[in-house]
Amino acid sequence: MLVLSEEVHDALERGLPVVALESTIIAHGLPRPRNLQVGVELEALVRRQGAVPATVAVIDGAARIGLDKGQLERIAGGKEIRKLGHRDLAPALATGASGATTVSATAFLAARAGVRVFATGGLGGVHREWTSTQDESADLGLLARTRIAVVCAGVKSILDVPATLQRLETLGVCVAGYGTDRFPGFYLTDSGLPVDWTLHSPAEAAAVIRAQDALDGPGSALIVANPVPESEQLDPVLHARVLDDALHACAADGITGQAVTPFLLDYLMRHTGGASLEANLAAVRGNVTLAARIAIACVA
Repeated sequence: MLVLSEEVHDALERGLPVVALESTIIAHGLPRPRNLQVGVELEALVRRQGAVPATVAVIDGAARIGLDKGQLERIAGGKEIRKLGHRDLAPALATGASGATTVSATAFLAARAGVRVFATGGLGGVHREWTSTQDESADLGLLARTRIAVVCAGVKSILDVPATLQRLETLGVCVAGYGTDRFPGFYLTDSGLPVDWTLHSPAEAAAVIRAQDALDGPGSALIVANPVPESEQLDPVLHARVLDDALHACAADGITGQAVTPFLLDYLMRHTGGASLEANLAAVRGNVTLAARIAIACVA
């Protein structure tokens, strides 16, 4: 049920650098046809650095690590493409379904395939009003038991960021800022919160990955929090105003559960004139490039 593309299989066999990429951003995170263009662009960024991209998805009941052109196009354009977290993988494989993988599903499948580095935009986390909703992303629990390095721009800023960092600490997941002692804010360079560790180069990140393996402790992820450049971040004042409006609109419309995140992200995109989307893409591009450099350092 786990199918590696010939390119990814060959790279892993030869000890070459491989970077896992999620497919939810392609299937559900961007408008068409830009979603396919971005999927192709992100793979090209990995190759440009000298690593092999492994976009992850489930197609016709097979978990695929590395997609060909036709498979990427299907994920970008197929109406039957579901959104799959790691809890959805077993029924998806058993029923022959097709779906794009979220952070949790991508991290799980990539780690099972032997891929050590994964690039994404922002993690899920603890939702606002957690004390009444108990709503927390499955990303956190999965990363607490999966040995993979995740390069991201922090957690989505629509979430309760302080509570998410506290939860990651409780779960024993190491969080390190890349070139910063501040935790990134997804659309924003700085969430206003500190991190305990700072990594200054891909070689340092690779050294932490090797130390995790040498210690052979509880399997958990390394989160490399890479901030979007200030010149490409969403204007912080605009972000604060629109997010506040979005939260009020979400409550007024009675949006709950899994519908909250897509509602808020869509609201931000529409009411910032697409600026939030551009900041998101700038962050993803930076994360993919850094992940490739870290993967290369891991095999150097």
